[in-house]
Amino acid sequence: MMLPTHVLAGMLLAAPLVRVAPELAPVGLVAGFLGGLVPDLDMYTGHRRTLHYPVYYSVLSVPALVAAAVAQSALTVAVALFLLGAALHSVADMYGGGLELRPWEGNSDRAVYDHHRETWVAPRRGVRYDGAVEDLALSVGLSVPLLVLVDPPLRAVVIGTLAVAVVYT
Repeated sequence: MMLPTHVLAGMLLAAPLVRVAPELAPVGLVAGFLGGLVPDLDMYTGHRRTLHYPVYYSVLSVPALVAAAVAQSALTVAVALFLLGAALHSVADMYGGGLELRPWEGNSDRAVYDHHRETWVAPRRGVRYDGAVEDLALSVGLSVPLLVLVDPPLRAVVIGTLAVAVVYT
């Protein structure tokens, strides 16, 4: 999946905060955005292996979410949603296409590296490749609730992210 899809999904993880703890929603939205972004910073250094940790981000997000629920603060919420966003990104890449120069051909057997098992996970191709039309549809679908929930400063981030998705597609 393309990066805009990942960051919108990360932001959407913070949606419950809008009702439960509105004062923490902005930090949660930003942390989710960053969690969705950070795994792809390995684009030129072992992509989907160096910063993608589907197992470890997922495991670490559980105690972080418990800590955020028990001791609500900007820090606990930020850590929890960052880890959850990074976990979602890393796991979601298994449902996209593989690592290949012509992803529409679907020849790769490598979606994301599982450091725990020390092996590559095969792509499941729910989204054929980054920037495919279904990837854009997913970005649009993720952005709709965000556009309803967030205030104007973050709404501009959502609109900008969606614009990047449209251009990339």
